[in-house]
Amino acid sequence: MPLTDAHVAVAIFVVTYALIVSERVHKTTAALLGAVAVIAFHVLETEEAWDAIDLNVVLLLAGMMVIANTTATTGVFQWIAIRSVKAARGSPMGALLMLCGVTAGLSAFLDNVTTVVLIAPVTILVAETLGVRIAPMLIAEAIASNIGGTITLIGDPPNILIGSFAGVGFAEFTQNVGPGAVLALAVYLLFLRVQARREMRASAEVRARVMTIPESDVITDPRLLRICLGVLAFTMAGFLAHGALGYEPSAVALTGATVLLLITRDDPHHALRDVEWSTLFFFIGLFVVVAGLEHTGVLGRVGREATEASGGSLGVATMLILWLSTLLSGIVDNIPYTATMLPVVRELGAGLGGEAAGTQVLWWALAMGADLGGNLTVIGASANVLVANLAARSGHRISFWEFFRFGLPATLVTVAISTGYLWLRFLAF
Repeated sequence: MPLTDAHVAVAIFVVTYALIVSERVHKTTAALLGAVAVIAFHVLETEEAWDAIDLNVVLLLAGMMVIANTTATTGVFQWIAIRSVKAARGSPMGALLMLCGVTAGLSAFLDNVTTVVLIAPVTILVAETLGVRIAPMLIAEAIASNIGGTITLIGDPPNILIGSFAGVGFAEFTQNVGPGAVLALAVYLLFLRVQARREMRASAEVRARVMTIPESDVITDPRLLRICLGVLAFTMAGFLAHGALGYEPSAVALTGATVLLLITRDDPHHALRDVEWSTLFFFIGLFVVVAGLEHTGVLGRVGREATEASGGSLGVATMLILWLSTLLSGIVDNIPYTATMLPVVRELGAGLGGEAAGTQVLWWALAMGADLGGNLTVIGASANVLVANLAARSGHRISFWEFFRFGLPATLVTVAISTGYLWLRFLAF
């Protein structure tokens, strides 16, 4: 059999993924090596590879990192950390559940990556204060952000892609997907109490000492804090209204970062120094590697074969889309996967009778599978990659397998809830 571009693209992806899983080299290096191989073997020409890079994701992250890092210098994250621990009466489990709830709630109305950028420093401070391991708390926070991001159209990038392609509005999406995602979040938080109970323990002495920490003294620059909060409010309003205004979220984030630099007159070299460049270049490499699979038709072929297996049944097709999306989003990152599946789902819906047959449920299955499936591995969603890099910066590495240990059961639980929700609401009657 002659060697085709599809064979080469699959081989490059497998090697890249194996390097990431084995951790023999840094995951950013592995992703960039895969991207270079895609170009070197002419799976994609150089211009095609650069076109595959989703700058909306990269620039959104960069802009929010500038805002978050500047805000962090005011001490506000330390203040939130102390207040969170005190509200939980010094209980590590209570603090974890509270932070996960806040993260999920914010992720529904911002995007989950932005939320993690803002909340992860709080999580690290809480863990350090209570003397518990940072990795489980950050992993739980990333999972909660992905679940919360499922609730609304603007909460997770795959949702935005689906809304634009399928012509689905904010209210319609939230009305149909939101209740199932809220139910999945509630079940996950109950499950988390059991899953993390051994990790979230602190002595009575530590809990008592935490309750005496004064939070008012940690705000180091009240004026800068007011400026940062104003810019954050402006940026958040921009995220909520970006569709009506005709701007991409990345433009909103960069505008907020630029306004903050302009008002504070901070040296851009200083502001950009703390940007998570390794995270950004990991995404750049990953986008190119996955684009090789897309360009050669590998992912599209997988999707078409799965839809053919439905046998003309809307129920079977919905479950296939949901669980296939769960599996593949956890492996190849849910953003490029969703972009690949959009035309496949549209063709499947048309073949099953279009909107008259209630095939909109296929879009809800794609959204829930892609968003919740992103919790499966550390490379499944942008928020996961970000918390892994933030943990590494604080000296607490999150390995691929440690994330998988928490992510696999969380994914199975939440997608099982989604299965029941979609079936009972849209298919059973």
